[in-house]
Amino acid sequence: MGLFDFISDKGEQKPVEPAKPAAGGTDFFGNAKPETSGDSYTVVSGDSLSKIAKHHYGDAAKWHQIYEANKATIGTNPDLIEVGQVLTLPSL
Repeated sequence: MGLFDFISDKGEQKPVEPAKPAAGGTDFFGNAKPETSGDSYTVVSGDSLSKIAKHHYGDAAKWHQIYEANKATIGTNPDLIEVGQVLTLPSL
């Protein structure tokens, strides 16, 4: 046990609560992760971001929001999504 494992409060000892990460958390390098509250979707054959947007949001033009939320997974070309990729579908 370390020096800071317990704090004293009027004679009572209780474990120190671990720090809670900020909403969204951080990545390996300590950079803030964007808030992503929404569903996930696994890409199947024949999918495109506009087809996914049309199905989930009712508007194919909202493919940009899916792309922005998944740039790290998709890469620089939004036309090149691959079967099996798991995409986050942000709430709009």
